[in-house]
Amino acid sequence: MGELNVLHEDNHIIVVLKPQMLACCPDESGDGNLLDQVKNYLKVTYNKSGNAYAGLVHRLDRPTGGVMVFAKTSKAAARLSEQMKNGGFEKRYLAVLCGKISRTRGTLENYLRKNSVNNTVYVCTQTEEGAKFASLDYEIKDFREGLSLAEINLHTGRTHQIRVQTAAINAPVYGDMRYGGEKAVKGRLALWAYSLRFTHPVTGEHLRFIAEPPKDAAPWKLFDINVTV
Repeated sequence: MGELNVLHEDNHIIVVLKPQMLACCPDESGDGNLLDQVKNYLKVTYNKSGNAYAGLVHRLDRPTGGVMVFAKTSKAAARLSEQMKNGGFEKRYLAVLCGKISRTRGTLENYLRKNSVNNTVYVCTQTEEGAKFASLDYEIKDFREGLSLAEINLHTGRTHQIRVQTAAINAPVYGDMRYGGEKAVKGRLALWAYSLRFTHPVTGEHLRFIAEPPKDAAPWKLFDINVTV
């Protein structure tokens, strides 16, 4: 799984960089995952005789890389989970979208439903059984070679939400062969959780952590990406 990239650590939380194509927690595939990697890091670093505790409070899809926070105590996990449920987390993404969007900024609101059989999400009506409201804001930062660089502020955390909602306006994420349709472009999914803002579960300090996408890799290298605090 490689070496853990730690962005911040204290007695209560650990903030790490999730690589693309690494699951954030154990799943039916049995593949290595970030949660176990964090636990192993804590066990080795602090010479724990038993299993180390790490609490998963939010998720990123396997193909998505970026910033994640884990709790180091059950108290911190409970407080972060409550904060997440109440909208206390600000999650911002960078995405490279196929095509050009007529409006340079806007809000996308849909109802989404997940098909658990094939792990696919689709836009549905509000009255459809299992429908969940999904909302995000986007701003187009640049357009080059038929591709748009978008900053996305996610208000809800639905499965595959950004991928489904952008595909629904005919601007799928670069590399998304599942939802891209006729506009699909092969390559690594260009979706990156670059900024995470939340309140520290114990000190109450307002925290923000950022990490840029792999700027030397396609298609990110087309754009002049400079994220700042």
